[in-house]
Amino acid sequence: MSAPPLPEVRGVVHRDVELGGVRLHVAEAGSGPPLLLLHGWPQHWWSWRHLIPALAERHRVIVPDLRGWGWSATPPGDYAKATFAHDMLALLDAEGLDRVLVMGHDWGGYVAFLMALMAPERIERLVALDIAPPWPSGPPRARHLLLPAFASYQLLVGTPVIGPRTMTAGRAFVRGIIRAGSGPDARWTDAELDVYADVLREPARAAASSACYRTFLTRELPATVGGGDRSGELHVPSLLLMGGHSALRLALDPRPGPNLRVETIPRAGHFLPEEAPAAVLGRALPFLAGA
Repeated sequence: MSAPPLPEVRGVVHRDVELGGVRLHVAEAGSGPPLLLLHGWPQHWWSWRHLIPALAERHRVIVPDLRGWGWSATPPGDYAKATFAHDMLALLDAEGLDRVLVMGHDWGGYVAFLMALMAPERIERLVALDIAPPWPSGPPRARHLLLPAFASYQLLVGTPVIGPRTMTAGRAFVRGIIRAGSGPDARWTDAELDVYADVLREPARAAASSACYRTFLTRELPATVGGGDRSGELHVPSLLLMGGHSALRLALDPRPGPNLRVETIPRAGHFLPEEAPAAVLGRALPFLAGA
């Protein structure tokens, strides 16, 4: 596969991987211990562009587009997060990798937690960026005050017909979501934001995003709340970095667990790989190395 039509990232090569049911686009750079990077919504592999060169100096960095996003295939389905996790475990099998390090942002971080719960023997260490773990967390008062406002965009995206049309109609929605979720120091150009908005204007990809949120709101969120605290089931050493200005941190205030450290990056919002790459690297690299 030729490189997607994006500004190049140093050292990155692109290819497709067939997993027996879905084709995933994978960007890759570097050599060394394998490190899987998992993006979130409304983005794709390019969201890691500021981190890949530094990470590739010491790791084989593998950066897939999740099914339905970026340049991966858009098969029909409900886009359950467990499906994403099974895709990633299948990708490890296809690459002949028994055990990897994982860093994930947003839904990619959620998927990383699911992988660690499903197959802890495959994950050496985990860094999640601005995402709530897949179990209830934080004081109820904070959740009740701020969660409805935080979830409003999820309801819009997940609504059939209306959600996909919101994305396919133009670039303003995705531009607004990213800017609204960013911290006070973030500076985005329209060209950067349109790298994400333009891909989501494709009807099949807009439909995949809508299905992802609809499944979460109608099935996965109730199951997560009903499932109680699973932090004791997390046996993989994990670091969760939250943005100091992130609405998600303010709404949910994730708590540490037996194998989970939680730290905050001041003045950053939700989009940590792009807003605060130096701070992410400064905390993630020592942790991934076992320090």
